[in-house]
Amino acid sequence: MSLLLAFDDETALAHRIAQATGWPLAIIERHRFPDGESRLRLPPALPAHTVLLRGLQQPNDKLTELLLAAAGARELGAQRLTLVSPYLAYMRQDIAFAPGEVVSQRHVGRMLAAWFDAVVTVDPHLHRVASMDEVVPGRRGVALTAAPLLGAWAGQQQPDALLLGPDEESMQWVRAAAAALGLDHAVCHKQRHTDHSVEVTLPAIDLRGRAVVLLDDVASTGRTLVEAARGALARGAATVDVAVTHALMVADAMQALRAAGVRHVWSTDSVPHPSNVVSIGPLVARALAGVAS
Repeated sequence: MSLLLAFDDETALAHRIAQATGWPLAIIERHRFPDGESRLRLPPALPAHTVLLRGLQQPNDKLTELLLAAAGARELGAQRLTLVSPYLAYMRQDIAFAPGEVVSQRHVGRMLAAWFDAVVTVDPHLHRVASMDEVVPGRRGVALTAAPLLGAWAGQQQPDALLLGPDEESMQWVRAAAAALGLDHAVCHKQRHTDHSVEVTLPAIDLRGRAVVLLDDVASTGRTLVEAARGALARGAATVDVAVTHALMVADAMQALRAAGVRHVWSTDSVPHPSNVVSIGPLVARALAGVAS
């Protein structure tokens, strides 16, 4: 039988995945020294197939511990090691946009391919890459989508909802989410000026009296969603809600969304956040059944 191994700050999702798979769960014990180094303690003996759960929000703090955990798991008996990283960081930059820029996706993917035999993630932010297999060369990459789960939730809360993507890149998620309950959908056009400054142009459709749900893969600073919400309300939308897979919600993102008139914020538990309403546990469990076979 496989074993699910999780860090102590992700126990809620770990328990949901373990319950759905029927696998035993073990928690990695951590101690942080005053100088910032970490001491990890894993079970003294691991089965041949071990699954390590680690979301990579705040990746600069977590990648070193992930390396140590993966290396330790190999030493303790794991012959096949699968990473479940619900939020996979450093996927946005897949080319150098200016001379000298490091292509982070390429190098983080190669690191993960060196540490793990398979990588499972949810709604990775991929642009010019066709599949996760390209991200982790020579290994098995599995990209799941939570969009239908979010679409079903949004449709249950607001049966006549219009799903609106804040930019063209969100079309893949909006289309999949809308198909869950046959909802209307469209996307906006976005022009980004800086990390905190974006311009959003809404599609030429009548929003008067509509219940709009802004749907995207990730909310970081929330500024794109803020501009889309303001635009929808200015065009006569009756309500605006937000549904995202990964609720990173950096700094004052939630306050900014509320101030823009957003009524509800809904997210999956891929990233722990008070807005979590949909669990990806069963989705991940089904994928793991295929990886373990």
